[in-house]
Amino acid sequence: MPRSAKVPLRTDLVAFFGALSLFFATLEYLFPKPIPFFRLGLSNLPLLVSLGFFSFREQMLLLLLKVVGTGIVNGTLASHVFLFSSGASLASFIVMYGLYRIVPPRFLSLTGISLAGALASNAVQIVLAMTVVYGPASGVVAPWYLGLGTFTGWVMGWGATAFQRHSKWLERLRATA
Repeated sequence: MPRSAKVPLRTDLVAFFGALSLFFATLEYLFPKPIPFFRLGLSNLPLLVSLGFFSFREQMLLLLLKVVGTGIVNGTLASHVFLFSSGASLASFIVMYGLYRIVPPRFLSLTGISLAGALASNAVQIVLAMTVVYGPASGVVAPWYLGLGTFTGWVMGWGATAFQRHSKWLERLRATA
């Protein structure tokens, strides 16, 4: 059965966006963490930018590449950090993808979608910390997580919006896909 010309292109694009997620995840580890396990969310930029571009299946593959690849690269695949990362990433993705598909853009911007995803991610991390790993005392960091998550969610959404508006590369990519 011959393969269509679009299949390799889409697979290559998912792999490229996955590699971007890994690159951004690696960059995140260069910055000091204000509180344990908190990350800026840079690795979510390719997921945000590709909303509406990839199918649900392709987005899920991108998410899998991001989570597993980051776990391998950072050496956290066999630790509780991977549990935090995978649970938080899945929750964030479900919220962002759902909002993107349900709410018209005139009512909710990419920045709002990013904010909602960041808050979902942080909420899952707090619940996992309190119920699975550290116990109820870890709830003391909840306000910090949610506050920092709101800020970084806004910054990532703003960055993704700016990239979508000004990127000639993304414009050409959308035109050919």
